[in-house]
Amino acid sequence: MAGKKAAAKASDSIHKYYKITGDKITRLHRLCSRCGKGVFMSEHKNRRTCGKCGLTEFNQ
Repeated sequence: MAGKKAAAKASDSIHKYYKITGDKITRLHRLCSRCGKGVFMSEHKNRRTCGKCGLTEFNQ
């Protein structure tokens, strides 16, 4: 029973990373340059960080 709730919650959270306008889909977060497609970087106040490989890019 717990598996069903976790799966539903995970599928709802992916919508935070995309914006749909008409027929176009745009990504809201950057993709990790090391990990490739499907791995988004988290947005912080002064940096972007990959949760998978740990790559950090600082904003200037």
